[in-house]
Amino acid sequence: MLATTGWTAVHRPEGGTPLRAAALTAWSHARVGGRPVPAADAAPPVVARFFAGLDSAERARLAEGHPLVVGNLDGVPPATRYQANRYGLAQAERVEEARSHDVALTPVDRATATRRAHRFASLAEPGRQILAFDPTGGGHVAEVFGSLDRARRISVVVPGVDSDLITFERTQRRFTAPVGMAESLYEAQRAAAPPDRTAVIAWAGYTAPTGVGMDAATGRLAVDGARRLQSLTAALPGRSGVALFCHSYGSVVCGVAAHQLPRRVTDVVVAGSPGMRAETVAELHTSARVWATRDTDDWIADVPHLEVGGLGHGADPVSPGFGARVLSSGTARTHTGYFAPGTGSVANFARIGTGAFDSVECATGDDTCRDGISGTPQD
Repeated sequence: MLATTGWTAVHRPEGGTPLRAAALTAWSHARVGGRPVPAADAAPPVVARFFAGLDSAERARLAEGHPLVVGNLDGVPPATRYQANRYGLAQAERVEEARSHDVALTPVDRATATRRAHRFASLAEPGRQILAFDPTGGGHVAEVFGSLDRARRISVVVPGVDSDLITFERTQRRFTAPVGMAESLYEAQRAAAPPDRTAVIAWAGYTAPTGVGMDAATGRLAVDGARRLQSLTAALPGRSGVALFCHSYGSVVCGVAAHQLPRRVTDVVVAGSPGMRAETVAELHTSARVWATRDTDDWIADVPHLEVGGLGHGADPVSPGFGARVLSSGTARTHTGYFAPGTGSVANFARIGTGAFDSVECATGDDTCRDGISGTPQD
């Protein structure tokens, strides 16, 4: 299959800084009012109960003293995570700035450090709501558009290959990067249902494959990504419904996560999917509605939709036998165009994200994909 599709083994370099490891060590000894803090891998409800018992000053001290833990800890209130990640970004920027001038490093490493320092400075700009930030290796990051605390519905954009700290946002080809994808979806949702309070998360919170290599052909990285996605969705504040918008390899992550997602995840939408590690929707074992779309110009259609010896990701989600609700992609172009403003695909995503199912356009031109769904937006 690798020979047929032209996939080659490309591996992500283990660059970056050891800040997170040092932060975890310090956190393991931290105490508040004589009480130990929860473990860095504690379940979100445990973390939420602990932070609910703290006053604002205690939360602020933990955010400032342990930013790279508090800023990534599911269950911590979003405002505290935003505050912590501003500290963490500033700390990481200083480290990378120093590395960019370190003559002991190669020119390539110094250039990478410069790029990372610039990215961290951008993420730390006033008004940005960074929900997660870990500079280790290629890095993990997530950003929120809107208010998670007030939202009636929350959408999570789960990107595919080549998603890391550096590629989290782009100036050129803006809407192919997680930030641009989420911003476009957020604006489309606000235009589709202005009275509704919505929020969108750009989530590059897992280690994605680099290029369409061996990692992209297996589910290895998707397993860890699925665990992180489940933790994120379980820890979101309030009782708002959640929709996942999973692009390319992100749909593999969503497929692996499907059976363990909380019931508040009402919809899983996959675009340009190589497969979801399942042969049918029933094999996903989820209560969520499963939607799929693919543009006619998307090269992913030429990737064999099968799984042999761990390679490949199973059936094509837009095939009739899979059983997904197949959406029109409208005027989307190629594999990376699904979130571009003005496309039929992003308009459909916005309708699903706001619960306006009566307006969803099916790939078949009729109402087949809307069968059995009420058009009333859900809270």
